[in-house]
Amino acid sequence: MDHKEREAALEAILFAAGEPVGVERLCLSLECTRQEADEAARQLMDRMRYERRGVPIVALDASQHLCSAPQHAPHATNPLHGPTPPKLSQPALEVLAVIAYYQPVTRAYVDQVRGVDSAYTVGLLLERELIEESGRLPVPGRPILYRTTKNFLRTFGLSSLEELPPLPESGGEGVQLSLNLEPVDGGEEPS
Repeated sequence: MDHKEREAALEAILFAAGEPVGVERLCLSLECTRQEADEAARQLMDRMRYERRGVPIVALDASQHLCSAPQHAPHATNPLHGPTPPKLSQPALEVLAVIAYYQPVTRAYVDQVRGVDSAYTVGLLLERELIEESGRLPVPGRPILYRTTKNFLRTFGLSSLEELPPLPESGGEGVQLSLNLEPVDGGEEPS
């Protein structure tokens, strides 16, 4: 199989799967090495980005998947899924931002940063699978540690946490920081 055929086959596999596909599975399907699969994915990603396609490839850990391009997600969501589900509330976004930037963290840490109880919001984010338990802190009481999930990355159109926007510099005590995180994948937007 030549390089162009491999790219086309990769695109077809990812389209048909509808979910992230592990690189090992891609290598088996394409009958190629990991390096050849990675190169095909990289070139296909570059071409899709250059052509401003509506379904770019997103790399998550050792998997690849197609998702709606952020600028086209509203167009894809409305006709297919009816009314758009409500977005995350401001408290949910605050809790999610604290966990995303400082993970793994305890709920007590989130409460301390926000200055209010976050128990309900943490439960909501767990239910929506945007965060997950990642162990326990080795101190008395052994509080649960939380981290973001792959679903968080997919929902916000990120390949990794390194793609999070940088935190703004704090101008001093009492300055409120805000972070605009918006779900980009229409089908994954939490309700």
